[in-house]
Amino acid sequence: MRFFFTLFFISIFSTVTLTAQQKIWLDENGNLSNREKAVYYRVSNDNKSKKQLIIDYYISGKKAKEFYFIKGKPDGKYSEFYDSGEVKITGKFEDGYKEGTWKTYYKNGKIKEKGRYNKGEKVGVWKIYYKND
Repeated sequence: MRFFFTLFFISIFSTVTLTAQQKIWLDENGNLSNREKAVYYRVSNDNKSKKQLIIDYYISGKKAKEFYFIKGKPDGKYSEFYDSGEVKITGKFEDGYKEGTWKTYYKNGKIKEKGRYNKGEKVGVWKIYYKND
């Protein structure tokens, strides 16, 4: 009897867990979209914790972006990827603003652009590099 009770409890728990996750469809700008027009999707886990890891995926299922949300704002390390999997952009957010050093990369992994942000504004000298295959 205990075996059936345990099995029943596990099946109910796993059903609730699976239904709590749904795909949110996003356009090329990260705005809500429908499935037919979407470029990305995000799996919502309804996690209301202080720090939430957000991962956006290309329609193909490959990772497109990875970043943290705290209190409704991006905060912490940010990474963006080409649809082939190579790193495209790295940087960080603080309280919703781009902050510190940001880099963009060519698909071959070499730096394309590098510079700094202060409270979301580009500051100082930004360097742009030739591809040089």
